[in-house]
Amino acid sequence: MKIAVIGLGVLGAATARSLALAGAEVTAFERTGPLAGTSSTSFAWVNSHNKNPRPYHDLNVAGMAEHSALAADPGRCAPWLTLGGNLEWAGDPDGTERLAASVCELEARDYPVEWIGPSRARELVPDLRVPDGVQDIAHYPTEGHLIPALLVARLWGEAREHGASLRCPAEVVSVSETADGVRIVLADGEAASADAVVFAAGRWTEGLTETTGHRVAMADPDVAGSATVGLLGYTTPVPARLDAVLTTPSLNVRPDGGGRLVVQGLDLDADADPANPPAVDGFHAQELCRRLDGLLAGASGAALESIRVGQRSMPGDGLTVAGFLGDSGRVYVLATHSGVTLGPLLGRLAAGELLRGETASELGSFRPDRLVGRESLPPLEKARFAGQQ
Repeated sequence: MKIAVIGLGVLGAATARSLALAGAEVTAFERTGPLAGTSSTSFAWVNSHNKNPRPYHDLNVAGMAEHSALAADPGRCAPWLTLGGNLEWAGDPDGTERLAASVCELEARDYPVEWIGPSRARELVPDLRVPDGVQDIAHYPTEGHLIPALLVARLWGEAREHGASLRCPAEVVSVSETADGVRIVLADGEAASADAVVFAAGRWTEGLTETTGHRVAMADPDVAGSATVGLLGYTTPVPARLDAVLTTPSLNVRPDGGGRLVVQGLDLDADADPANPPAVDGFHAQELCRRLDGLLAGASGAALESIRVGQRSMPGDGLTVAGFLGDSGRVYVLATHSGVTLGPLLGRLAAGELLRGETASELGSFRPDRLVGRESLPPLEKARFAGQQ
């Protein structure tokens, strides 16, 4: 079976791998380059943290387990996954109440979480500077982070070894069904054909699915200050000991390899504008570095190598989309704000539905028909989604 995969970020690479391993003839179409979309500007936090409703939480827990299973047999590639846990605390009474409610909910779901104090937190992160007055810290031991480029290297490398090919640069502008498959038209006018197609196109999902006659509504990825955009800073190498994720009132931090860190100040996202990215030595960069110095010993003098405006791939209601468009079984769409956590799982489930006619019960609440043809939706609540992957 010939299957085209549109997009080669985490979702596209995971889907291509699962399809190729199952014997499909896979061609990936990438408009600019692998990881050129949202995957290159992801905080890349592997978690099921504040992900509601319950079926979405459960899907992300399964996604975490899929990463662990994949990492248990890494082959000859660099490790992409670090399950060093996550530490979180609140900065004011309202935040304390929200955190306590969140922890209580997760405990009721048997999600691993525990309350620890500053001394134990510094055992886990030796260079951590816990603010005065903070006594209760939530520790999520099974959460972690990954390096998107290394994950895609593993996924796409195995897809290639099993015959998958890449066309890049190859911008897909339309997809239509034919009597015996699908027709894919590129920006240069060339056309290609396949038995089926998988959209893994991130924030370009709405426009591309519209060409099939089944438009999947997505949140606008270009609105400055909205839930779909955010700032990420990438530091120079710093001599700070950190292998965990930190989600704090002032700053979110994760390692990025080679001593570099990724930093995110959610309140600064109000200024995020894809049309006007901030300067690498401007106010936002300096503020991120100032906050980092206050959070980690060893980060004094850190600077940013880059500061990026991330544009999130977010379905219109904030929840994952996974399934067939229409009744032919030829057009499949994957779109999610949690692509880092869910990528390998969604790729495997999609391959099973496409090639073997399996129905993945895990995806029952996330079928695309709930968003097909809908008009523009109200702006999504930023605090609900920022920082989650």
